[in-house]
Amino acid sequence: MVMIRSIIRPEKTDAVLAALMDAGYPAVTKVNVVGRGKQRGIKIGEVTYDEIPKEMLITVVPSKDKDFVIKTVMSVARTGDKGSFGDGKIFVSQVEEVYTVSSGVKEPPETDAKEPSK
Repeated sequence: MVMIRSIIRPEKTDAVLAALMDAGYPAVTKVNVVGRGKQRGIKIGEVTYDEIPKEMLITVVPSKDKDFVIKTVMSVARTGDKGSFGDGKIFVSQVEEVYTVSSGVKEPPETDAKEPSK
């Protein structure tokens, strides 16, 4: 299993969540975050804004579905055909263990494996 953390523009959040839901990936955690990229924020006149509001969407999917989910997020979160500075980043990491809090049960790996909708 992999954890996909997508940091995207807030105005793209609803569309990305809808696309993930339509593709069969409804389980997402959404967190309001702030940060800056390589461009070090935005300078308007004499004022530099280095804490740009973003949304972080976190989802855990079977490893075999990783590329499909990443392509789904990228295609919806990208501004225009070529994208724009500030569209965001996607981070992928391995998930070693998963536990259900209510039952205390450790889930076997890849338990939620399913074919992505196309």
